[in-house]
Amino acid sequence: MRDVFDAVIVGSGPNGLTAAATLAVAGRRVLVLEAADAVGGGARTDDAFGSGIARDVCSAVHPTGFVSPAFADLRLTEHGLRWLTPDVSLAHVADSDVIALRRGNRCLAEELGVDARRWERIVCSPDPAGLAADVLAMPGVPRRLLDMARFGPAALSPVDVLARAFRTDRAATAFAGIAAHAGRPLSAAGSSAAGLLLGMLTTSGWPVAEGGSQAIADALVSVIRGHGGVVETGVEVTDRAQLPSGCDVFLDTSPSLLRRLFGDQLGRRYGRALRRFDYGSGVCKVDYLLSEPIPWAHRPDVLADTATFHLAEGVEMIRATENDVAAGRVPRRPWILGGEPTRVDPGRAPAGVHLAWAYCHVPAGCDVDMSEAITAEVERAAPGFRDTVRGTIVTTATDLARHNANYVAGDINCGAASLRQLLARPILARTPQVTGVPGVYLCSSATAPGGGVHGMAGHRAARAALSARR
Repeated sequence: MRDVFDAVIVGSGPNGLTAAATLAVAGRRVLVLEAADAVGGGARTDDAFGSGIARDVCSAVHPTGFVSPAFADLRLTEHGLRWLTPDVSLAHVADSDVIALRRGNRCLAEELGVDARRWERIVCSPDPAGLAADVLAMPGVPRRLLDMARFGPAALSPVDVLARAFRTDRAATAFAGIAAHAGRPLSAAGSSAAGLLLGMLTTSGWPVAEGGSQAIADALVSVIRGHGGVVETGVEVTDRAQLPSGCDVFLDTSPSLLRRLFGDQLGRRYGRALRRFDYGSGVCKVDYLLSEPIPWAHRPDVLADTATFHLAEGVEMIRATENDVAAGRVPRRPWILGGEPTRVDPGRAPAGVHLAWAYCHVPAGCDVDMSEAITAEVERAAPGFRDTVRGTIVTTATDLARHNANYVAGDINCGAASLRQLLARPILARTPQVTGVPGVYLCSSATAPGGGVHGMAGHRAARAALSARR
């Protein structure tokens, strides 16, 4: 039965499902094999808090998915996906100060004062979705040459250098927090890239998927099955003999499975790149079940209108955390990334029940439970928060690695966002998903453009395969 397929996709994360959907729409017969009991990879939602309560396991907010050319091509909104986009893309809480970055750059002057124009010049774009499409297609030939000529050199800069352009600590802190999503020291070359991309997308919006991130995976599965594709769960691939013969193979996995299955066929250049491939830091995440929304002390109206918050007193707190993590030290007082999905999607839980999540960066492979340190930071910004907590789920970096084989040592991006791997992920090529083994493609976040739920690595792999088969 399996020999009737044109392509087999191993792994059902957003990239694998996007590859499968792109191929299926083009008329290819596809089979998706997933080791877990449910599809989605990093875009999974479960009921670990109880029936009727939808908790995102990992990814929760999707600025790049919202503007993804791959998702647009597949018309996922016609397959049940609905984006809920709050007015405030991000709220950064710095002690008694709260910085709100809104869609459309509204009220930017009120938020950033003398740095508003600098922020617009350095971070913003008149066409954020279009420029993001060019960034997500790199390496390649951009359509917006002038915009990319401005974006590129700035993206290669360390945050510590680029942030000097701002006169105020508020703007520098907001930028550093966005950039540090990538989990890199602020002094590292290329550490500004995530800040520029995600900062630019605060203009278009940082949405959640209604009902949870699983809705993205479910929409992709709907496309696949609607075009005759097959999706099987509970199937772990460990040997080439398990794969159908005579079809293309797409691996939405870490590079280690590619080496295990096809290492004897890989060319010298690609094989060397995989051996040199670096993974990034880990994270420790806490999910909270609450009796009421987080009782923020300052600007609660702003924080009620966002799904995403950052907690850091200033640039130095962010710098200290990322330096500790890079040196293999557990941060004593980490800066925090978090969100309250039920603020914008109350249907995820019954009346009177609310959800929040927060995480911090930790060294790779760290098994330390950071829940007390994370909760303490939320409590500092929202006195009385502890009294609202009805339950928690703590996921350490080692737990993440056990949950998802792509999260090597707890790295949720499946590869460090180092300067080398911004340019060559895993190799410098227009389509780095092409492994050199005929008909075999690596389509995970270990390939350009890297982490995030946008499906672009899978989309590019599928398009390369379709071109090769013409």
